[in-house]
Amino acid sequence: MQDVGLLDDIPVAGARTVKAGAFDIAVFRTTGGKVFALVDRCPHRAGPLSQGIVHGEQVTCPLHNWVIDLASGEVVGPDAGCSQTIPVRVEDGRVHLDLTVLIDEAA
Repeated sequence: MQDVGLLDDIPVAGARTVKAGAFDIAVFRTTGGKVFALVDRCPHRAGPLSQGIVHGEQVTCPLHNWVIDLASGEVVGPDAGCSQTIPVRVEDGRVHLDLTVLIDEAA
């Protein structure tokens, strides 16, 4: 797990991005205090999910209003598609991501 910063640096009901090699990762924080991470690319037209609106445990893409479930990365119907999820752990107020899934996908 890679430390990517303080939990407090992620706005509530918002996101921040971190760079992981060729990938931009969107790290989201819900109003309920949960933290999720997705590759920062909507499956529809590669819109920046980090700039979308977080509501509940979903984010709405800012380009074409596709809704993505933060836990699964799945698009909420009637559309279909998926954004890659990144495992997250919050420990002592710091956010850690398992970026090995990105290496495995690229191999």
